Amino acid sequence: MHSTETESVHNFSCYLADDSETLKLGEKLSTYLHAGLTLYLIGDLGAGKTTLTRGILHGLGYSHTVKSPTYNLVEIYKISGVYFYHFDFYRFNDYLEWEEAGFRDYFNSESICVVEWPEKAGDLLPKPDLRLALSILGTGRKIELRACTEAGKQCLKQWENQKD
Repeated sequence: MHSTETESVHNFSCYLADDSETLKLGEKLSTYLHAGLTLYLIGDLGAGKTTLTRGILHGLGYSHTVKSPTYNLVEIYKISGVYFYHFDFYRFNDYLEWEEAGFRDYFNSESICVVEWPEKAGDLLPKPDLRLALSILGTGRKIELRACTEAGKQCLKQWENQKD
């Protein structure tokens, strides 16, 4: 991971040369996550959203296969008493599908929710604590993390205080 800039504790960006660096960043990020957080993952197909989530889950102690929830819409993991919901709304054609699927209750103080393609649910989703935008850049990718709530700011503040 090559840090390209640190704007403040509210934003952070870096270059990830390959999937292994994306996994490592996810593992590092996992140490700052706690129940009650919502993360949005933004990026085109193949940008590394599921790879990043796999890293987060491995960092939280999940050692099994991590699948993309593209066809199931959500994959559910229970790790150390916390529910971790990994959503993928890529296949939604109408944002009301989110409401009809009954996902609202998943977003609570006892779970961590990671959402790929949140824009497909319109404005029905809760505001993210962290917004992670991944973009393909050459043979690697760039990731930009932005805190959107006070809880998100605290995560990035801890990140900043523990930099390598």
